[in-house]
Amino acid sequence: MAETMSLIAGRSSKQGTSLCAGKLEPEYCEVTSTVEMNVNDMARLGLKDGDRVRLRTEVGEAVVHCKGRDAADLPLGVLFIAYGPPSSQLMGSDTAGTGMPLSKNFEVIVEPVTGQSIGEEAR
Repeated sequence: MAETMSLIAGRSSKQGTSLCAGKLEPEYCEVTSTVEMNVNDMARLGLKDGDRVRLRTEVGEAVVHCKGRDAADLPLGVLFIAYGPPSSQLMGSDTAGTGMPLSKNFEVIVEPVTGQSIGEEAR
């Protein structure tokens, strides 16, 4: 079951601290390949922490893990992902002259993924 939601990409404090270890280290890769989602949205989609979801936009897609956030912290239908390779795959290249692609409040289609490990679909 796929559903359209609003994605916000940005920096996180955990991303900043894991960056010190390096962008190729497991901690940084985990932070940038996890989408945070309202726990009620997760329940509706039959997801639990650590499950994989495919995020699709008109320019690309990425498979990431999901992590639940309390409804008081993240509204229904809104997702958050830390900047990194997966979020970059979802953004268009138009920067409107700012040098930074639009990364706030864009629509993504969210669907649970079963079977393959992250990275397998690219093979």
